Amino acid sequence: MLGALTGDIVGSIYEWNNIKTTVFPLFQDHCRFTDDTVLTVALAEAIMSGEPYAQVMRRYYRSYPEAGYGKNFARWAASEDAAPYDSWGNGSAMRIAPAGWAFDSLDEVLQKAKEYSLPTHGHPEGVRGAQAAAAAIYLARTGATKEQMRSFIAGRFGYDLSRDCDDIRPDYRFDVSCQGTLPQALAAFFDSEDFESALRLAVSLGGDSDTLACITGGIAQAFYGGVPAYIAQRALGFLDEPLRRVTLEFEGRFVAGRGADDGQIPPVPPFAKGGTLGHAH
Repeated sequence: MLGALTGDIVGSIYEWNNIKTTVFPLFQDHCRFTDDTVLTVALAEAIMSGEPYAQVMRRYYRSYPEAGYGKNFARWAASEDAAPYDSWGNGSAMRIAPAGWAFDSLDEVLQKAKEYSLPTHGHPEGVRGAQAAAAAIYLARTGATKEQMRSFIAGRFGYDLSRDCDDIRPDYRFDVSCQGTLPQALAAFFDSEDFESALRLAVSLGGDSDTLACITGGIAQAFYGGVPAYIAQRALGFLDEPLRRVTLEFEGRFVAGRGADDGQIPPVPPFAKGGTLGHAH
């Protein structure tokens, strides 16, 4: 799931300052993790501990109250007994990456993606988005080709995946819906050549940049065999100790040896932020 967190961090500074280009420093000092990372790590912890995801999300919300949550989620999380609010937003897909890694069949991944969406995203579009993102990760880590992935996701979930990034970019605007985010995030992955280019393409589309790159990064990690070590090290440096600990535990238990790299990430000093990586097209 580290690929998803990396995408969130890289895209964090462009959500309200879209750049429409792949030429930018991959990391900058004012990058940060957002609610995308917080709720993804919360799901990883829920999977590992068996604690209900709704309960874990509320606990993480209290620990990271300024991470940038939507208003509806914040109201839900602040109450211990709030009912699901049936969101169709892309939050269900941005946080689902751990489900694509932790289970051993596509049917189980789809069932779990629905289960983890329902506390907040009971709307069919919210569930569909989470299932599509989780399925893409599962298919990528189990050896599917891009065309096989495209065919399955388009056929199963009805998304139009015929447009590439150059078609999407000129007119794409901020859209928090699943149906206005998943096809774009998938296009960035399908057009990419490696993990880094996938993130750059996602950010270049504009719109909800951190969430687009989060979803794309989760899929790209699974397909390309992991997050390159120099990128992983930098991304982990933006996490605090509790988030980093859960992330590395999950990666060790569910990602290492399951279609990605060997899980060996260089040691990261606390809050090792700063500097930039090179530009790329």
